[in-house]
Amino acid sequence: MATQTRGEAEKRSGGGGAAKRESRTTPALFFRQMLGELRKVIWPTRQMLVTYTVVCMAFVIFMVIIVTSLDYGFTKLVFALFG
Repeated sequence: MATQTRGEAEKRSGGGGAAKRESRTTPALFFRQMLGELRKVIWPTRQMLVTYTVVCMAFVIFMVIIVTSLDYGFTKLVFALFG
């Protein structure tokens, strides 16, 4: 089953190839379990999503400014040293 841990599967399997095939899940079971897990997810509210997006964009813009400034500064330095 999909809910087994590796230790349990290895103990029961005995190392045979047939036991490994028996422990595989079907695609239908996989999708049922996937949907069950998605129902447990606490989805963010619109306010949280806007806040996270603004924070992320502000950080990205800040990092772009830093990298651009360093690139510009190093370019000026190289041209000043090597003409």
